Amino acid sequence: MESKLKKRNENPETLAEAGKPPRSRGAGIMVSLAQWVDADYGTTDLAAIRAKPDRVEWVRTLPFLLLHGGCLGVIWVGWSWPAVAVAVGMYLVRMFAITGFYHRYFSHRTFQTSRVAQFVFALMGASAVQRGPLWWASQHRHHHQHADEEADVHSPCRRGFWWSHIGWITSARNFPTAYARVRDLAKFPELVFINRFDSLVPVVLAIVLFLGGNILHSFRPAWGVTGGQLLVWGFFISTTALFHATSSINSMAHLFGSRRYETADNSRNSLLLALITLGEGWHNNHHRHMSAVRQGFFWWEIDISYYVLKGLSWTGVIWDLRPVPRTAYGEPVTAGAGPD
Repeated sequence: MESKLKKRNENPETLAEAGKPPRSRGAGIMVSLAQWVDADYGTTDLAAIRAKPDRVEWVRTLPFLLLHGGCLGVIWVGWSWPAVAVAVGMYLVRMFAITGFYHRYFSHRTFQTSRVAQFVFALMGASAVQRGPLWWASQHRHHHQHADEEADVHSPCRRGFWWSHIGWITSARNFPTAYARVRDLAKFPELVFINRFDSLVPVVLAIVLFLGGNILHSFRPAWGVTGGQLLVWGFFISTTALFHATSSINSMAHLFGSRRYETADNSRNSLLLALITLGEGWHNNHHRHMSAVRQGFFWWEIDISYYVLKGLSWTGVIWDLRPVPRTAYGEPVTAGAGPD
């Protein structure tokens, strides 16, 4: 593992596995199938992959489609209050994992933590089925470097609402992890493993939910819970809602809302988006001062992820939370920058 990681860091445009992607259609399908398990398989030649035209890669994105299709299982499994409660709980916990860990820690390093906690954070984030932590961070860092420019792969100002919301993740150009952008993270083999085998944690979570539902059905039949219910509600429905809420920051937070700061991009603040994403809706604030752990800069800007991170800092799990710069409160603001 160390030798592979060293090679990857010595040549940032080279990933872990395989040679150049095969040219034949049949071989290409086999590569896509292999990437369901090993996300780095067949991604050595990044230049060739990025030269491909943007189009939906149906085989590679089939698991994503099945995730949405799994929500229809509610027709057969029905519902129960415990199943709905699990779905809500899984949404909130994993949304925090995305906003607090994938975004504010892995992407921006807005606080410090131990290596063990970092590993746990990565596992929690991976359970959200939004790829691995290094892929997520590399894409997000690139977004901030080129926000709403031609190179921004999910700018609604350049490619439209639907492409920024969902289309960009279906293009082969955006499948590989750009390890060169996350050298600080790629030095940890355990993070590379989670990133490379990014379907492992979600599959384990789905199995645990199914088994947990069956156990409850056996020992608490009066609750009306089944394994199928917890699988559909706790995994499929919760995960699908989680994905679209997260993606709304890409698609909607650059189109709708108010602008406190004049930034080079079209980022905006939205109370509604902040509520459904636990604080990510203060996007204009974030684009102006992305190194701050807090995104709701003022008392009326609800930022639940920040509150939880602050609580974790009191326990010693994380530390050195980077504050909002004092200059943020003295900068000129644009019209309509008060509470949304």
